[in-house]
Amino acid sequence: MADISAEAEKFYVKLGDFAEFSKTISESDIYLYAGLTGDFSPNHINEAEMRKTAYGKRMAHGAMLIGFMSTTSTMVAERAARDSISESPVSLGYDRVRFIAPVFIGDTITVRYEVASIDLGKRRAVSDVTITNDDGKVVAVGQHILKWVPRG
Repeated sequence: MADISAEAEKFYVKLGDFAEFSKTISESDIYLYAGLTGDFSPNHINEAEMRKTAYGKRMAHGAMLIGFMSTTSTMVAERAARDSISESPVSLGYDRVRFIAPVFIGDTITVRYEVASIDLGKRRAVSDVTITNDDGKVVAVGQHILKWVPRG
């Protein structure tokens, strides 16, 4: 990683910049996501089948949680005054994603996205993303890589 110096003052994000997003997961969220992706696993859409498991009920798709991670990355990127800069932020993806606990219908989740490191040479920021449920339990984590590319 490049050394953070006075040049970092000119970058679009700073260490510790963050965004949060909260949402209550509804049954319609599950069905809309299943229809969009084609993931009709019983884990998500078959209550009777899930009652037979240790979970006891349906849960949200893990990939949907990654979508909510993306919501917060966009919130941070949009603060960079997109129209007045010579570069555009783009997602390079997510690393170290883990689904630690299930998210059930009716749970309210909060996604926190925080800039953890900056590489000025590569024009990248890596952020830690943590999702907690309404009981404060961590249900998912990951790291997101945001890169700034020149505008054409």
